[in-house]
Amino acid sequence: MRTATLGKLGDVSRLCLGGGIGQIWGETTAEEARATVHAAVDAGITVIDCAPMYRNAERFVGEAFAGRPPQGVKFTTKHQLGTPAPGAAAAALEASVDASLAAMRLERIDLFFLHSNIHRDGFTYAFGDSAKAQFSTDWTTYAAEVIPAMQALQAKGKIAHWGITGIGVPSAVLDAIAHETKPAVVQVIANLMDSPGALKRYAEPARPREVAAAAKAAGLGVMGIRAVQAGALTAAVDRELSANNPDRLDYERAAPFRALCQRWGADPAYVAHRYALSLPNYDTLVLGVKNRAELAMGLKAEADGPYSAEEMGEIDTLGLA
Repeated sequence: MRTATLGKLGDVSRLCLGGGIGQIWGETTAEEARATVHAAVDAGITVIDCAPMYRNAERFVGEAFAGRPPQGVKFTTKHQLGTPAPGAAAAALEASVDASLAAMRLERIDLFFLHSNIHRDGFTYAFGDSAKAQFSTDWTTYAAEVIPAMQALQAKGKIAHWGITGIGVPSAVLDAIAHETKPAVVQVIANLMDSPGALKRYAEPARPREVAAAAKAAGLGVMGIRAVQAGALTAAVDRELSANNPDRLDYERAAPFRALCQRWGADPAYVAHRYALSLPNYDTLVLGVKNRAELAMGLKAEADGPYSAEEMGEIDTLGLA
């Protein structure tokens, strides 16, 4: 498998195994989840991306390796901090790290993400603003509490590096990238629709490619996520969604993409992953797969290499971004 430099983490595989194994995005068994973890590592994947909110993912990783992780494999986890009471961020972040270390049976997390959106002080979300303290971290808390807390966790040896999930308000994410104390890695949307789907609560455009370019220009690692946009870029969504769910609406809007894939004789999920792997400024791509069959599709997309400029152009001409 190809490799790339993920900022301060150094060389990693172009694919990561994500939290789909945690029984959160479609059904899978514990046995199949553990087998998928082993198959991913055997195939050359060197990053496993987890989070407590990915249901059983961390536990399955811990069971798969039984406290003896393979040499060279890196582990990430996350915490959706929100905006807690002043002075409470550090304890919340450390408690989350401790729980993840116990679940995955590790001595250290290689990369710990602030999984909250980041918003500028006084920002108003277009959707769900009344709950923003649960899903988003204000700038003052980020700069004054989160950054020092991350540095303290590094000093204690509990984490090697820290990052941010850059799917929130683009202006605030760009502020974090430009800040004097920068994260090591930024997770950024990487799909042909440039869509965060149901994760988008703000009114301004998502601008993921701009965020990825800014992160790379600042010397940060970039981890691509949501290549199939929560199933919108697959042949069929594998879970129940309401008619007005943004992911359902993206699936309907992506009908021309599925028609193109039919003409190409290719599975839409394969094409979506190969497209994401062909984008500039992304070092590695998280696979949200839940079993070995889906893993094999992602591995083939990586093995087949980037699409040509002509192929990328044919997809982009659909006008879905």
